[in-house]
Amino acid sequence: MDVFEAIQKRRSSRSYESTPISKEILSVVLEAGSLAPSAKNLQPWHFIVVTNKEKRKALSKGKYAKFLSEVPAVIVLCGDQQVSPDWYIVDVALAGENMILAATNQGLGTCWVGSFEEKDVQTQLGIPENLRVVALMAIGYEKQKESIARRILSKVQRRKKLTEVTSWEMYGQTLEDP
Repeated sequence: MDVFEAIQKRRSSRSYESTPISKEILSVVLEAGSLAPSAKNLQPWHFIVVTNKEKRKALSKGKYAKFLSEVPAVIVLCGDQQVSPDWYIVDVALAGENMILAATNQGLGTCWVGSFEEKDVQTQLGIPENLRVVALMAIGYEKQKESIARRILSKVQRRKKLTEVTSWEMYGQTLEDP
């Protein structure tokens, strides 16, 4: 699958099989994250892979994170605010998108989760104070029934047209404007 195909195929999944993900496949996904661009090449990220059921359950306390207790793995994406105080969030987001696309290429579903209490996650996982939790990422093999429902929804859920989200040279100017 080429990159553009992975971008088109990627969706946020919230229903997963219990099948564990091999360390080899997880390593490919993590490597993709570590290869992301970062400001001044500081690479201020740290990724924590959580497969332990009790720890995943503890991470699922957020209002929109309940499904994390059922996924085979959660990747906690952290950024070092001391190493890159101005850019760690952007850098970690870039790494996360690389992981999402690599996971899609490996036949896995993902979901970027921002519904968490940072202090709780830091305490549960022993994360040092210089690292900030930017996001949680669910990762696993999608349940087949969701895949079918997702395909149907993708036909009716409209993505904005490129012309709705793009300007040329100045805000509101289209490519066709003189």
